[in-house]
Amino acid sequence: MSLRAVSTLVAGAVLVLTGCSTGVADGDSEGSEGSTGDGSTGSVATPPETDLAFTAETLDGSPFDGETLAGRPAVLWFWAPWCPTCRAQAPGVSRLAEQYDGQVSVVGVGGLADEGDIRDFAVQVDGPTHLIDEDGEVWRHFGVTAQSTYLVLDADGGVVAEGYLDDHVLADKVEGLVG
Repeated sequence: MSLRAVSTLVAGAVLVLTGCSTGVADGDSEGSEGSTGDGSTGSVATPPETDLAFTAETLDGSPFDGETLAGRPAVLWFWAPWCPTCRAQAPGVSRLAEQYDGQVSVVGVGGLADEGDIRDFAVQVDGPTHLIDEDGEVWRHFGVTAQSTYLVLDADGGVVAEGYLDDHVLADKVEGLVG
Protein backbone atom coordinates (compact mmCIF):
# COMPACT_ATOMS: atom_id res chain seq x y z
CA MET A 1 0.00 0.00 0.00
CA SER A 2 1.35 3.42 -0.91
CA LEU A 3 2.10 6.16 1.59
CA ARG A 4 -0.66 8.26 0.06
CA ALA A 5 -3.24 5.48 0.56
CA VAL A 6 -2.16 4.95 4.17
CA SER A 7 -2.34 8.70 4.85
CA THR A 8 -5.83 8.85 3.36
CA LEU A 9 -6.99 5.91 5.49
CA VAL A 10 -5.54 7.42 8.67
CA ALA A 11 -7.14 10.80 7.96
CA GLY A 12 -10.48 9.12 7.30
CA ALA A 13 -10.25 7.08 10.49
CA VAL A 14 -9.53 10.21 12.52
CA LEU A 15 -12.60 11.94 11.07
CA VAL A 16 -14.83 8.95 11.76
CA LEU A 17 -13.54 8.51 15.30
CA THR A 18 -14.03 12.16 16.19
CA GLY A 19 -17.59 12.04 14.78
CA CYS A 20 -19.65 14.04 17.23
CA SER A 21 -16.93 15.42 19.45
CA THR A 22 -16.21 18.61 17.55
CA GLY A 23 -19.24 20.72 18.36
CA VAL A 24 -18.73 23.61 20.73
CA ALA A 25 -21.68 25.73 21.73
CA ASP A 26 -19.80 28.99 22.16
CA GLY A 27 -16.54 28.48 20.30
CA ASP A 28 -14.62 27.90 23.52
CA SER A 29 -13.31 24.40 24.13
CA GLU A 30 -12.67 24.86 27.86
CA GLY A 31 -14.29 22.36 30.19
CA SER A 32 -13.97 18.64 30.56
CA GLU A 33 -14.08 16.66 27.32
CA GLY A 34 -14.78 13.00 26.76
CA SER A 35 -16.64 10.37 28.70
CA THR A 36 -16.71 6.74 29.62
CA GLY A 37 -20.51 6.65 29.40
CA ASP A 38 -21.00 6.55 33.16
CA GLY A 39 -21.80 10.23 33.62
CA SER A 40 -18.63 10.96 35.54
CA THR A 41 -17.16 13.22 32.88
CA GLY A 42 -18.45 14.92 29.81
CA SER A 43 -18.59 17.92 27.60
CA VAL A 44 -19.83 20.26 30.28
CA ALA A 45 -17.89 23.25 31.55
CA THR A 46 -17.17 22.94 35.25
CA PRO A 47 -19.14 23.65 37.39
CA PRO A 48 -22.46 23.16 35.59
CA GLU A 49 -25.15 25.77 36.02
CA THR A 50 -28.10 24.37 37.92
CA ASP A 51 -30.15 27.56 37.87
CA LEU A 52 -33.37 26.68 36.07
CA ALA A 53 -34.09 30.33 35.24
CA PHE A 54 -33.91 30.14 31.45
CA THR A 55 -36.38 30.45 28.62
CA ALA A 56 -36.52 28.93 25.16
CA GLU A 57 -38.95 28.10 22.38
CA THR A 58 -40.47 24.65 21.98
CA LEU A 59 -40.83 22.87 18.67
CA ASP A 60 -44.42 24.09 18.32
CA GLY A 61 -43.36 27.70 18.94
CA SER A 62 -44.58 27.90 22.54
CA PRO A 63 -42.44 29.59 25.17
CA PHE A 64 -40.69 27.26 27.62
CA ASP A 65 -39.76 28.39 31.12
CA GLY A 66 -36.97 26.31 32.65
CA GLU A 67 -38.32 26.93 36.14
CA THR A 68 -41.19 24.57 35.29
CA LEU A 69 -38.63 21.76 35.66
CA ALA A 70 -38.33 22.41 39.41
CA GLY A 71 -39.99 19.92 41.73
CA ARG A 72 -39.33 16.72 39.81
CA PRO A 73 -36.30 15.02 38.26
CA ALA A 74 -35.35 16.10 34.76
CA VAL A 75 -33.16 14.86 31.92
CA LEU A 76 -31.80 17.49 29.56
CA TRP A 77 -30.44 16.00 26.34
CA PHE A 78 -28.26 18.36 24.28
CA TRP A 79 -28.16 17.23 20.65
CA ALA A 80 -27.34 18.41 17.14
CA PRO A 81 -29.23 17.18 14.06
CA TRP A 82 -26.08 16.29 12.12
CA CYS A 83 -24.61 14.19 14.96
CA PRO A 84 -24.66 10.40 14.38
CA THR A 85 -24.29 9.72 18.12
CA CYS A 86 -27.33 11.90 18.80
CA ARG A 87 -29.32 9.99 16.18
CA ALA A 88 -28.33 6.74 17.91
CA GLN A 89 -29.39 8.16 21.30
CA ALA A 90 -32.82 9.28 20.05
CA PRO A 91 -34.70 5.94 20.43
CA GLY A 92 -33.45 5.56 24.02
CA VAL A 93 -34.52 9.11 24.85
CA SER A 94 -37.98 8.39 23.41
CA ARG A 95 -38.28 5.21 25.50
CA LEU A 96 -37.13 7.04 28.63
CA ALA A 97 -39.68 9.84 28.09
CA GLU A 98 -42.46 7.29 27.61
CA GLN A 99 -41.45 5.11 30.57
CA TYR A 100 -41.20 8.00 33.03
CA ASP A 101 -43.99 10.19 31.65
CA GLY A 102 -45.38 12.24 34.52
CA GLN A 103 -42.46 11.39 36.82
CA VAL A 104 -39.45 12.84 35.01
CA SER A 105 -39.27 15.79 32.64
CA VAL A 106 -37.33 14.82 29.52
CA VAL A 107 -36.23 17.79 27.43
CA GLY A 108 -34.24 17.71 24.21
CA VAL A 109 -32.23 20.86 23.53
CA GLY A 110 -31.40 21.03 19.82
CA GLY A 111 -28.53 23.28 18.81
CA LEU A 112 -25.43 23.77 16.67
CA ALA A 113 -27.58 24.03 13.53
CA ASP A 114 -30.19 26.21 11.91
CA GLU A 115 -33.79 26.08 13.08
CA GLY A 116 -35.01 24.11 10.06
CA ASP A 117 -32.51 21.29 10.61
CA ILE A 118 -33.30 21.23 14.33
CA ARG A 119 -37.02 20.95 13.58
CA ASP A 120 -36.48 18.21 10.97
CA PHE A 121 -34.58 16.08 13.49
CA ALA A 122 -36.87 16.76 16.45
CA VAL A 123 -40.08 15.66 14.71
CA GLN A 124 -38.51 12.21 14.37
CA VAL A 125 -37.99 11.85 18.15
CA ASP A 126 -41.26 11.24 20.02
CA GLY A 127 -41.63 11.75 23.74
CA PRO A 128 -39.47 14.57 25.01
CA THR A 129 -40.26 18.24 24.87
CA HIS A 130 -37.87 19.71 22.30
CA LEU A 131 -36.36 23.16 22.59
CA ILE A 132 -34.95 25.06 19.64
CA ASP A 133 -31.64 26.55 20.76
CA GLU A 134 -30.24 27.74 17.45
CA ASP A 135 -28.10 30.44 19.09
CA GLY A 136 -26.86 28.19 21.93
CA GLU A 137 -28.22 30.22 24.86
CA VAL A 138 -29.48 27.20 26.80
CA TRP A 139 -26.28 25.28 26.03
CA ARG A 140 -24.21 28.16 27.43
CA HIS A 141 -26.52 28.54 30.42
CA PHE A 142 -25.71 24.98 31.49
CA GLY A 143 -22.06 25.09 30.37
CA VAL A 144 -22.54 22.43 27.68
CA THR A 145 -19.77 22.46 25.10
CA ALA A 146 -20.57 19.45 22.92
CA GLN A 147 -23.59 17.58 21.62
CA SER A 148 -24.76 14.13 22.77
CA THR A 149 -24.51 15.42 26.34
CA TYR A 150 -27.00 14.69 29.11
CA LEU A 151 -27.64 16.56 32.33
CA VAL A 152 -29.63 14.49 34.81
CA LEU A 153 -31.11 16.73 37.49
CA ASP A 154 -32.77 15.81 40.76
CA ALA A 155 -36.03 17.45 41.87
CA ASP A 156 -34.06 20.33 43.43
CA GLY A 157 -32.14 21.04 40.21
CA GLY A 158 -28.92 19.42 41.43
CA VAL A 159 -26.78 17.66 38.84
CA VAL A 160 -26.81 13.88 39.39
CA ALA A 161 -24.96 12.99 36.17
CA GLU A 162 -23.55 14.85 33.19
CA GLY A 163 -21.89 14.12 29.89
CA TYR A 164 -22.33 11.24 27.50
CA LEU A 165 -24.33 8.41 29.10
CA ASP A 166 -25.11 5.08 27.50
CA ASP A 167 -28.76 3.95 27.65
CA HIS A 168 -28.23 1.64 30.64
CA VAL A 169 -26.41 4.21 32.77
CA LEU A 170 -28.98 6.88 31.91
CA ALA A 171 -31.83 4.54 32.89
CA ASP A 172 -30.06 3.64 36.16
CA LYS A 173 -29.53 7.32 37.05
CA VAL A 174 -33.18 8.13 36.36
CA GLU A 175 -34.47 5.05 38.20
CA GLY A 176 -32.39 6.08 41.20
CA LEU A 177 -34.27 9.38 41.29
CA VAL A 178 -37.79 7.97 41.05
CA GLY A 179 -37.39 4.46 42.51
